[in-house]
Amino acid sequence: MISFEFPVTERTRTLLRLEHLYDRLAFFIERDNPFEHHAALLVLFEVMETASRADLKADLLQELERQKQVLEALRDNPNVAEETLEGILEEIETTSGRLLALTGKFGQHLRENEWLMAIRQRAGIPGGTCQFDLPSYYQWQLRPAEDRRQDLIRWAQPLMPTAEASRILLRLLRDSGKTHHFVARRGAFQQMSGGKVVQLIRVGFDESLNVLPELSANKYALNIRFISGETGEVRAKQTERDIEFALTHCKF
Repeated sequence: MISFEFPVTERTRTLLRLEHLYDRLAFFIERDNPFEHHAALLVLFEVMETASRADLKADLLQELERQKQVLEALRDNPNVAEETLEGILEEIETTSGRLLALTGKFGQHLRENEWLMAIRQRAGIPGGTCQFDLPSYYQWQLRPAEDRRQDLIRWAQPLMPTAEASRILLRLLRDSGKTHHFVARRGAFQQMSGGKVVQLIRVGFDESLNVLPELSANKYALNIRFISGETGEVRAKQTERDIEFALTHCKF
């Protein structure tokens, strides 16, 4: 099976982008090659830009608090594992505290580092980070891998409360999913929403079908069409086959 996630709200879109960036950041930081650490630095700049929206911190805190209240209402519910519930509540409490401790503009410590900002500026130019453009950066890349890694961790650490918050919220959102199975006749499927609003939709199907889902959704209707997954085609076409798929609606 292969699955595709589609955010329905702007907040969910931002959470998924942050998750994607932080996963890439962690991957490249753990590697040793200078090119991989260069990639980590570029991702760090992407995180800075993605999370610098002024109201993101407030949005995350608001949603964490809302989820906390919902979960606290489940205490003493015999159908809920108390230990698991308390663990999640503790995670929310800790992460909210770390978010509240963030002061100033997100990533300000990076913006105040002239050396890093010079790299960021040159990175926007094709081949702009060559050794003759940034000799000090070239020298940094020649340092032992563990030294570079510790620098990257130090630069990334102040950003991590945002990673923790997005991870918690996405986990709660995904765990709320309700899955049903359908068939898209000749590659097309429509479902009336009845005014119901969800934050995330997941579409799963057999990878061997070699198709890709295209989705549009609002509070009135959900439309999915499956197109040919062949790469290199000038214009992808909707498949003529019936496609069996799993549809999951996720809502806080």
